[in-house]
Amino acid sequence: MNTGLYNPFKLFDFKGNKCFLTGLSTSEPIMINLLPQWLLDMAQLTGNEQIKLLDESVKSYNSLKVPCNEEVYLKNILPLENRIEKAFEEGYKEVSALQELDLFHWIGKLMYGFLYLEMQAAIRLKQLSGDGMNMSQGLMHKFANLHAMLQGMHTEVEFEEFKPWSIVVVPLEDQHTAFSFRDEINTLIFSLKFKDFGIVACLQDNGTNKRYHQEILSSIQDKHLSGQQFEEIAARFFYSAYLFNRLPEYNYLPVNGVVYIDQMPLRGMQNKPVFDEWEHKTYAQVLENFWKPWELTLFEIIKNPMQPVSFFEPSLLPDAG
Repeated sequence: MNTGLYNPFKLFDFKGNKCFLTGLSTSEPIMINLLPQWLLDMAQLTGNEQIKLLDESVKSYNSLKVPCNEEVYLKNILPLENRIEKAFEEGYKEVSALQELDLFHWIGKLMYGFLYLEMQAAIRLKQLSGDGMNMSQGLMHKFANLHAMLQGMHTEVEFEEFKPWSIVVVPLEDQHTAFSFRDEINTLIFSLKFKDFGIVACLQDNGTNKRYHQEILSSIQDKHLSGQQFEEIAARFFYSAYLFNRLPEYNYLPVNGVVYIDQMPLRGMQNKPVFDEWEHKTYAQVLENFWKPWELTLFEIIKNPMQPVSFFEPSLLPDAG
């Protein structure tokens, strides 16, 4: 993939001695928190809260750090953090008014940061070779595309009449929702809820998941969602991201300091639909996990196999296969 941009997957560059975003070498890169201090403070978290990574290691929020070039941080990342902080401080009205590109960069930086740490851990535990040869080539390609697009934070990157993401921002009924987030690295999907807003983002689908769920999204436009409803929307996106069976391809054209990115047709030479068949039983298993705080069991959710429980009326679920 010749993008004209730094590609850490080319030499599997995750040793921690280069800027995670730009690849710029520095004798002492600064270490930046994946979950920024402003967010921990706003959410009234200590930073000692824990998260389990894919290698089963348990890390505190404060220990989740990646190396960054100081100039890149001060000139590019910090201004982005300031814009997101200001919007989060005000809540849904300002978050929904953010440029989607800013949300893409901020969420993408967070998810790629997690991926960077996972790569380091896998190499250290010899679960992954130092050159990445035992890593899925499809995943490596997907992650490299995301990283290339995130470099729009420090260099000029233009998307040619498309958005590589699906991002949904919704208002919540509970004005004081506690901060929490989910992510799934393999499918590059993320959800977050905080205060009076919720966000769901698919980072490498060219807007396809948002179109797939357009009927339910249109029906809830400007409606404040209950906690169960937000998690149901998130569960639908997490499941459809799993069903999404294409690996998006892009053309990169560096011209006079600008990298232009154009999408290739998702259908390609394949005749099958872009999404595998929706199965209510599998979806219900996803939903059970998202609804754990309300203690709804799989049996209750799928009591009617043709119509899983929904907190929307009508449910407007995709047709099952």
